[in-house]
Amino acid sequence: MINLSIASPSSVSFPSKFLSSTSKSSFNGRQIRFPFSFRVPPKTASTGGRNSSVVMMAKREEELKEIRTKTTEEINEEVIDLKGELLMLRLQKSARNEFKSSEFRRMRKRIARMLTVKREREIEEGVGKRLSRKLDRKWKRSIVVRPPPSLKKLREEEAAAEEAEKSA
Repeated sequence: MINLSIASPSSVSFPSKFLSSTSKSSFNGRQIRFPFSFRVPPKTASTGGRNSSVVMMAKREEELKEIRTKTTEEINEEVIDLKGELLMLRLQKSARNEFKSSEFRRMRKRIARMLTVKREREIEEGVGKRLSRKLDRKWKRSIVVRPPPSLKKLREEEAAAEEAEKSA
């Protein structure tokens, strides 16, 4: 049953069958009771209940363990690759090609996790915030632009298809 509470009952008029002046709370206004009620279906595991959040947390923990096993150089390389993949997704979106929109969030989160682990290591080494930003700027300037792995794979597939056409 839906209950609406109005602080000043004099400004709104409702039929008397919906008004109730008896209240179990300390609220001084009137409560409006409607004869119908809404039912909310119970959450199940398939609709995003408690079990799915536990699984997501376990996946994140596994991913963080995997990231922490990598060296800082490997993390830097993967961040560069993921940023390239993100650029490719943006290009696909702007060209109105088919793509999974969930990939944007997944890649951004993965990049953020990697950079977080990188910063944790800097903190362990005693690198301050200011020096960290300075090193980060130097690192960003030193990045050599290269095609992301998905584009390399696509080019290899196209070359293989051309080879197959020539030989056939």
